[in-house]
Amino acid sequence: MKIVVDTNCLRASVPPFSKYYQLYLEFAAEKFQWHISNEILLEYEEILTKTYSANTAQKILNQLIIAPNTVYAEAAFKWNLVADPDDNKFSDLAISCNCDYLVTNDRGFNVFNSLEFPKLKVIDLASFLKLF
Repeated sequence: MKIVVDTNCLRASVPPFSKYYQLYLEFAAEKFQWHISNEILLEYEEILTKTYSANTAQKILNQLIIAPNTVYAEAAFKWNLVADPDDNKFSDLAISCNCDYLVTNDRGFNVFNSLEFPKLKVIDLASFLKLF
């Protein structure tokens, strides 16, 4: 399974006591491929550093970077279909990589529910974790 994970879901999955920590466990068990771009990594770093310590943020990013099921890619085309310009990087990458899901808790991506093209399955984190 190939996915792109929005920053809000990564941030929610970090604490081991979080109900979303399962995202980390399933990733560590290599149950899916996590697609990232340089632009996404930069946002991850920015938000994780604001939320947690710089040390914790770097540990999380290092684990993501060296994992065998992390796929590095760049969006082949900028669709710019999401109202928030900062969020387009996630949907653009997911479409370009033909990902199975864009995992996000952001309702701004609901635009894909009404589009015939390009097709992108958007799923919230809790629903994604139920797939396991």
